[in-house]
Amino acid sequence: MTSALPYGSWPTPITSELVVAAAVRLDDVRPDGRGGVVWGEGRAAEGGRIQLVRRDADGTVTDLLGDGANARTAVHEYGGGAWWLHDGVVFHVDWADQRLRRLEDGVTTVLTPEPAVPRGDRYADGDVAPDGSWLVCVRERHPRAGAPATEVVNEVVRLDARTPGEPEVLVSGPDFVAAPRLSPDGTRLAWVSWDHPSMPWDDTVLTVRDLASGAETVVAGGPGESVGEPAWQPDGGLHFLSDRTGWWNLYRWDGAEVSPVVVLDAEIGLPAWQLGGSRHATLPDGRVVFARSSQGFDVLAVRAPDGTVTDLDTGFTAIRAVRADGDGVLCVAGSPTAEPGVHRVGVGVDGTVTTLRSPRDLGLDPATIAVPEPMTFSSTDGAGTPRDAHALFYAPVGDGPTGELPPLLVVIHGGPTGAATPVLNLGLQYWTSRGFGVVDVDYGGSAGYGRAYREQLEGAWGVVDVADCLAAARALADAGRVDRQRLAIRGGSAGGFTTLAALARDDTPFSAGADHFGVADLEALAADTHKFESRYLDGLVGPYPEAREVYVERSPITHVERFATPLIVLQGEEDAIVPPNQSEMIVEALRSRGVPVAYLLFPGEQHGFRKAENIRRALDAELAFYARIFGFALPADEDIAPVPLSTA
Repeated sequence: MTSALPYGSWPTPITSELVVAAAVRLDDVRPDGRGGVVWGEGRAAEGGRIQLVRRDADGTVTDLLGDGANARTAVHEYGGGAWWLHDGVVFHVDWADQRLRRLEDGVTTVLTPEPAVPRGDRYADGDVAPDGSWLVCVRERHPRAGAPATEVVNEVVRLDARTPGEPEVLVSGPDFVAAPRLSPDGTRLAWVSWDHPSMPWDDTVLTVRDLASGAETVVAGGPGESVGEPAWQPDGGLHFLSDRTGWWNLYRWDGAEVSPVVVLDAEIGLPAWQLGGSRHATLPDGRVVFARSSQGFDVLAVRAPDGTVTDLDTGFTAIRAVRADGDGVLCVAGSPTAEPGVHRVGVGVDGTVTTLRSPRDLGLDPATIAVPEPMTFSSTDGAGTPRDAHALFYAPVGDGPTGELPPLLVVIHGGPTGAATPVLNLGLQYWTSRGFGVVDVDYGGSAGYGRAYREQLEGAWGVVDVADCLAAARALADAGRVDRQRLAIRGGSAGGFTTLAALARDDTPFSAGADHFGVADLEALAADTHKFESRYLDGLVGPYPEAREVYVERSPITHVERFATPLIVLQGEEDAIVPPNQSEMIVEALRSRGVPVAYLLFPGEQHGFRKAENIRRALDAELAFYARIFGFALPADEDIAPVPLSTA
């Protein structure tokens, strides 16, 4: 496609309306034990609530939760593992009160008591005893409203699975617990734990307890080893993930010794930002199906009992929630040309893929979809030593006027221990279809490239990530693929911090920036964030207050005199992870210096926007901002409101 219109102003069917139309976020999928399948759908058109959907064996699809119900937990603030199943019975946490419920044949029973503090007891990541009479799960207890992170307690609790009652504490003491899993005979409990200042991708411990005697065995983990995703096997063995070789691979504990199951230079595991993740499953015949990531792309593979590993030709490049289902697996998966859907992959001779919940029918010509190109480029560390970094580059599909190059959006993922995801994302295609190039940067510290790459960000947040984002933009400009004079940078959360840090430089190459609920003051964040991340900065920056000078030096708010680049800031009013004061302080500081800045505060939104109307407004506002800065016209047929820029 060639257009006489300037890059950025191309007409496109991918409007903000299409981005949210019937949009869902698929959070998990599980077999229900009765021949059906249940998955979770985060529906933007319904305020972002998570509805549970059952698909019966005959193909009948039913919403399970009533109007307003929202299967979402606030444990760790990021949630995950808000629902689970046993023999057709659904157990789920509701967002409104965080209490645990049992849903059977349309009847809901609230199992956990009303806490003294509203939403003070939060539940997640459960498992049910073989006979269905009791269950275990994580409980996060907030003793009073606004309690500091030091007062929040995380425990594994046991409770009756049928009758309301007070939970019994089984595991307490560690700062964090996750993945409580019961053995097939219900006699042993496995769980993962870790303590401040570690994060779950740093140092964790896998423990097994005999529930009758109380005897405990540390199976794996400790300093320098991240373990997770324990899964009991029918013979009483325990599978789990460990990065002891530098990659999250699969191991087995037989009750005495640990032995490797799958060892590759690839990541089976993912950073445990949310609870309840699953990237491996064992079939009845002993084959193990797992997702592995290499150079940013996922592949589904199967390990035979003889140790042979075979990749399955599914076409999926982003895979989550791998669950055994008969002679196959269920998963949530997508590709560069297809949004995530719910699929069943038969692990037979042909590896047939059956789609249970299709992605949206967008009506788009596949030829108009920008697909990612893996990109490795040269960057440096904090001392100036050369090193390689990685990214996914999306070129606009088409050509603009002769002699013109496209503007570039440098996209920074959150975390910062996260990763770019090579799956169709209309929020990204919104830009490429208008003539923007987009580079999604997997800077040093990102997941998917092994532990050594993740550890490149230790003590170097605000240094290595910034260097890699600048290097990616300059590499593409040097290659003649983007316009050096129209480089923009955008990111959310940790990516918002990197955005601000990249702009707070005298040598910044960027002429526009978009900060989505980002961090402006590291010192304030260390004092005012939730328990899960309250010591995260110890590893990324340094222990506080001992390293206070580094916190101050790395904070964008400290260097507002270096800002000259126009900025748009978007923030959720109810964000407990990066509170609104972070956005407000940078906005006020820039306005006081006369730097053009736009600020949009979204009522009712937490960390990341879930409501359709807010997702639309955020996208369109950012486009209007770039149009004003880069000097191209907005499409007349989209009725996009301008964004006021203020300098005082």
